Amino acid sequence: MTNSYYAPKGGHPGQDQLLTDRAVFTEAYAVIPRGTMRDIVTSFLPFWDETRAWVLARPLSGFAETFSQYIMEVQPGGGSGRPETDPGAEAVLFVLEGAATLTVNGATHELTPGGYAYLPPAAEWTLRNKGDVPLRFHWIRKAYQAVEGLGAPDVLILNENDIAPSSMPGTEGKWATTRFVDPADMRHDMHVTIVTFEPGAVIPFLETHVMEHGLYVLEGKAAYRLNTDWVEVEAGDFMWLRAFCPQACYAGGPGRFRYLLYKDVNRHMPLR
Repeated sequence: MTNSYYAPKGGHPGQDQLLTDRAVFTEAYAVIPRGTMRDIVTSFLPFWDETRAWVLARPLSGFAETFSQYIMEVQPGGGSGRPETDPGAEAVLFVLEGAATLTVNGATHELTPGGYAYLPPAAEWTLRNKGDVPLRFHWIRKAYQAVEGLGAPDVLILNENDIAPSSMPGTEGKWATTRFVDPADMRHDMHVTIVTFEPGAVIPFLETHVMEHGLYVLEGKAAYRLNTDWVEVEAGDFMWLRAFCPQACYAGGPGRFRYLLYKDVNRHMPLR
């Protein structure tokens, strides 16, 4: 089955539009619908040319504190020779549309839709759009938590289309996860995966856990339980969950429901 990836295009709603959006921010979660990703809310970043970003998440005291997440839009000829200004930041890139020419530590790679890159802290990388259509990709950033005795992770360049999803036990493939990183590799302190639900599939209990989440809906629609509320989400929406926010899901169809998922993993809880 061909995978599809929704990407925002910006623009601006007309004066004839009603305020009927679904955006909400609570003490436990936020929903940023695709309709809010307009020209007026984009950001620009140092040392990036012909590029703008929609900032979906950033560390907030008392909320989700471990990561930031952007959707980057790079016009043909644009990009950066100095994309990251924080040497302690690790990153995951995931391409939605277009093609990225990514150079990491002297090696050049072409990332097309479904393309994934893990970039460890202090990696030397550049990114350009050498194509003739806009490039749109997710950029997830985290301050890497080093552990004595564990080296930093390696650079990873992969594509979702080359990875077989892993089914959740007892679901007959109706709920599956595409993993880019070996879960047993303790060098990694975050995982970015793709979760897929076939029509009618469910998370049949309220997950309540320490991991923070960013969930960007790549495809389909569903009813999602967040804390005490059921919300409807569709392709292009972003859900942002603080630690211990209860969550569940019902994928109503008619097609698959899929999202890009961030979570922090594999580290002791800070005590001070």
